[in-house]
This record gives sequence, C-alpha cells and structure tokens, in this order.
Amino acid sequence: MNNREIVHTLMNHIQKGEIDKARTLLSDDFRFSGPVPQPINAEEWLGMTASLRTAFPDLNYNFNIQNEKGDVVMATTQLSGTHRADFDLTNMEMGVIPATNKAFRTDREDTKITVRGNKIISWAAEPIEGAGLMAILKQLGVEVPAMQQA
Repeated sequence: MNNREIVHTLMNHIQKGEIDKARTLLSDDFRFSGPVPQPINAEEWLGMTASLRTAFPDLNYNFNIQNEKGDVVMATTQLSGTHRADFDLTNMEMGVIPATNKAFRTDREDTKITVRGNKIISWAAEPIEGAGLMAILKQLGVEVPAMQQA
C-alpha cells in the first residue's frame, strides 16, 4: 500500500470502530496532537476513538485526503455525531460524561499525517477553536477545567 492507501485504510477502520485493525497501522511511537490538551500515544488515541464511537454511535469523521507528498499525507476532518451514551475519557483523566442527547459538528480541521515504513507515526491536526475534543465538549455543554484546556 502507498501512504495514501495506508491512511485511507486506517480511517476506514476507525470509522467502522475496528480498533484492533486500526492499531496494526500505527507505529509503536505514534503521537496524536492538535485537538487534545497535550499529545497522546497510540493507545490513548485509540481509547479516545473507541470512546467516541460508543458515545456517538452515528459518529462521522467526514475525512478527506487532500494530497500526498513523500511521507506526508494532508487531509481534512470535520466530526459530527449525537451524544447517546457515556463518553469515557478516564484514560485522559477527564472522567465519564453521561449522555446529553445533543448533536455536535466541529469545524473542519487540516491534518498532517506522517507515514514511515508502512506505519503511521504521527497525526497532527491544526488546532482551531471550533474543532477537536474541547469543541465537542463545549457543544455538549460540558465544562472543562481550565488546566485541561491548556
């Protein structure tokens, strides 16, 4: 698979909730950064992804690959969904958020995904105020402690 196909395959697994299959495409030192308070590793990212899928059964990433150059794949995401079950963020030390039955839609964010040796080593989303975890929580009406927003 080329880098574009690797990234596309990862997002297909994520969109379907196939976390174990998604894990096989991430490097051991994978880092996810941008729309979270601080960079997280593969297990934390996959845990957050699984929690999103559980809490928002209709979750859609609206993922689109824009281009590929060398090891880097540029893409956009714009998450949307309805909060129907507990949103478990204990692995990020943010507790469990009970279902609000509120819908959310984040702003579109640009994402830089780096692939080396057929594994994704980093996923860096351009942090913007209307996207990412903090934007989702805000739309759900959840107050986030100031230290978590830094």
